[in-house]
Amino acid sequence: MKRFIYIITDRNRKNLHVGLCSDLLKTLNFYTQMPTLFFDSAQQLNRLVYFEEINTEEQAMERFKYVSTFTRAQKEKMIRPVNPDWVDLTIGLNIESNLRTRPHMRPSVSALRKAVTSF
Repeated sequence: MKRFIYIITDRNRKNLHVGLCSDLLKTLNFYTQMPTLFFDSAQQLNRLVYFEEINTEEQAMERFKYVSTFTRAQKEKMIRPVNPDWVDLTIGLNIESNLRTRPHMRPSVSALRKAVTSF
C-alpha cells in the first residue's frame, strides 16, 4: 500500500509540519475541517507544499522518521527545488483525483450495447 510523506504549512510559512498518511486527500480534508487542532487560528495548517509517494510502509516510516529530524532550513532546502513559490499543491491533487473518477452522467458500455442491438 502506498504511503505519503508530506509537509504542510500555514499561510505565513511560519510552521512546517511533517506528516505520514495513506490517503493524502483525506488527510488534507481533515486539516481543513479541524483548522485549530494543532495550532491556534492564526497558524492554521492549510497549505500543502511538499509530498513524496512511497511504495512500502517500512520505507515510508523510515523516511518519515528521517525527515522529522530535519531543521527548518533542511526542510526548506527539500521544498524549494520542487515548489519554489510555495504554492498550495492541494489544487493539483484535487484536479487529478477528479480526472481519475468516472463521470456519473456517462452511459455504461452495456447500456450502449443494448441500445445498438435493439434495432
